[in-house]
Order: sequence, then structure tokens, then C-alpha cells
Amino acid sequence: MSLGGLAERVGLSKSGLFAHFRSKEDLQVELLRFAEGAFEREIAPAFEAPEGLPRLRAFVGRWLGWASRCGLPGGCPFAGAVFELDDAEGPVRDYLVAGQEAWAGMVRGLVEAAVALGHLREDLDAEQFAWQLHGIYLAHHVSQRLTRDPNADRRAHAALDALLDSARPA
Repeated sequence: MSLGGLAERVGLSKSGLFAHFRSKEDLQVELLRFAEGAFEREIAPAFEAPEGLPRLRAFVGRWLGWASRCGLPGGCPFAGAVFELDDAEGPVRDYLVAGQEAWAGMVRGLVEAAVALGHLREDLDAEQFAWQLHGIYLAHHVSQRLTRDPNADRRAHAALDALLDSARPA
């Protein structure tokens, strides 16, 4: 999101908007915090599903396309920030990295719960599985946003089904 677009959306000039923050980095971190809140509200219903595979499926279903359902016109702000900040240094990148690490741990925890309940193989590498789920999410995001593939949802769910099939107990 540009400063000009954000200022227009909240009814301020760019300088008026910027006056509310000590730096551009503070503004960017606050935008990420705002997006985290929207994201958490969007995926919260998934945690009402029964533990294990039902919860993991519900979670991925809420994760895919969450930003558009929340009315964020630029798509997932985390995906955008990842590509924008991958070569940067500083507090915004540090905040994003910490968030990504916490996110990966949470997804891994959902996978580990499915393993513990016998829904997925005992020898499954939960970290690798979570990494592959993230790849499905990013591919879905690119297909949905950049190439506007009308089959993005179907392809993401097919990839999820294939990943789950490969992880089920024999």
C-alpha cells in the first residue's frame, strides 16, 4: 500500500498521515499489526473445528484468499511485504521475520496435533509439511492475484489434497 493511497483512504494528506508516526518504518509495522488483527479474525473460526485434520483443513480453507474476504484490495499484505522486504534490513523486516517464524510454528503445531491424533503419519516431518502448505498458499496467492487464474482455488485445494494423501497413515 502506498502512503498516498492510505492517506486518501483515511482522509488525510500524506504529511498529515505521516505526522501520526515517528517514521515510515513505524507506519509500516503498524500496518502489519493491523493486517495481523484482520487475519486473526478471519481464521479464528477454523479453531472451532475438531482438533487434528478437520482443524487443519478448516484452517487452510480460511487461510486461502483471506485478504480478499477482509476487503484488502492489494491482496495479502504479508506476501507483498515478504517480496518487498526480502533484501532489506531494519525494524520492518525484523518484525515481518518474527511474524513469519511465529506463523510457521503455529502451522507446524496444527500438523503435529494431526500427527498425534493419528490423522497423519507418525514419521511425518511437520516442519516440512508446514513449509509445503506455505508454498501452496503462495502459489494460490500468485495465481489469484497476478495471473487471475479462475482455477486458483481448485488448484490449491487439489494440491492440499495431494499433500494430505501423501501424509496419511498407511
